[in-house]
Amino acid sequence: MKDKKSRSIGKSISWRVLATCDTVLISYLITGSFAIAASIGSIEVLTKMFLYYFHERVWNGLAFGRN
Repeated sequence: MKDKKSRSIGKSISWRVLATCDTVLISYLITGSFAIAASIGSIEVLTKMFLYYFHERVWNGLAFGRN
């Protein structure tokens, strides 16, 4: 059974929220600047959300690992 596109979108958004918080935290620890960390996080949240969505859709179309 294949996932609906709306499920892939929901998974993309929830994952990006979590992963972006991680990126901002790591960026802050490295740079010591919240402004720089927030800038990095705001850029990567958009690019990686799109990448994850298309990655998820490709995997959804593959039979690999399904019974």
